[in-house]
Amino acid sequence: MDIEAIRADTPAVVRRAYMHNAGAALMPVPVVDAAKRHLDLEAEIGGYHAAAREHDRIEAVYDSVARLLNAHRDEVALVENATVAWQMAFYSLQFGPGDRILTAEAEYAANYVAYLQVTRRTGAVIDVVPSDATGALDVAALERMIDDRVKLIAITWIPTNGGLVNPAEAVGKVARAHGIPYLLDACQAVGQMPVDVEAVGCDMLSATGRKFLRGPRGTGFLYVRRPLLERLEPPMIDHFAAPWVAMDRYELRPDARRFENWENNYAARLGLGVAVDYALAIGLDAIRDRCRLLAGRLRAGLAGIPGAVVRDLGRDPSAIVSFTIEGREADAIVAGALAQDIVIGASKASSTRIDAERRHLPPVVRASPHYYNSDAEVDRLLDYLRAG
Repeated sequence: MDIEAIRADTPAVVRRAYMHNAGAALMPVPVVDAAKRHLDLEAEIGGYHAAAREHDRIEAVYDSVARLLNAHRDEVALVENATVAWQMAFYSLQFGPGDRILTAEAEYAANYVAYLQVTRRTGAVIDVVPSDATGALDVAALERMIDDRVKLIAITWIPTNGGLVNPAEAVGKVARAHGIPYLLDACQAVGQMPVDVEAVGCDMLSATGRKFLRGPRGTGFLYVRRPLLERLEPPMIDHFAAPWVAMDRYELRPDARRFENWENNYAARLGLGVAVDYALAIGLDAIRDRCRLLAGRLRAGLAGIPGAVVRDLGRDPSAIVSFTIEGREADAIVAGALAQDIVIGASKASSTRIDAERRHLPPVVRASPHYYNSDAEVDRLLDYLRAG
């Protein structure tokens, strides 16, 4: 990995230490250029003609995402964000009274409120799989909870805070063994580490472009495995997802684009494609290793700061480092860092309420270094935290 070249592609690192990649990462120059070029083209010849002229590049984004996930291009839908991707998959499933949705303690708020809504509408129930001693989903407990009423296993792979990496592949083996649909929220995983849907065994996966993938905001994608895809009807359709073939009939598209709609932000979509290609060119194994190295440096430094408590879970934590410092509010720490051109974030209990209440967590500071960060930037954050 040529860190200097990568940092040259990320000019903002000259001005600030940016470690808020779990929120929205800094886009590399090629991503920004791709989006700007298309906007310029739209300004020159109009949106329709611009999309037609760039048709091949737009289509190639599906191939790029498929390579990223080890999927087939017809299993990929490109949508506005990860929430839309997740919701299109979830709300395509059918639930009835007594049906069970199994999820994890560290499930993300946006997903959990959707479970709550569906249970109120249908009489289905949510059952939370307990965590093991490390804080990860307990796979043995999951196995014991399986019965013929379980209609979905849905978890967040890397939660929004806590550093945890849930055992997604082990969960996939349980789901496959029992023929239960498996929906995986991979927002914080994609772009931070390799993601192979065949190895993981998920049936559906949602992700965003703006986080560790370093793509534009307003981009996301959904993967749906072919055998399940053929059985799902999206909760909402238009004439792109389901062409109107006769006065009284529509036909759903045969591919995952049945979860899309006709209108799209093509400039952002092209930027997403470049972001995926950029990550693939570097290598996701190398990205994972460097992210973990930098996060490890940060955790080690926090251990020497009086009053600092690392709040992370799991045997092999991700690059999302969550911590508190006694006597200092999370928002104040974030604001003070920003005043020194150090960008980090904070996370409140409402984002992962089950986990936060179980552990009695206050709002936590969330720092998430990425491969383009340097050791010096991590040390700069630590110096700020030590200074109080």
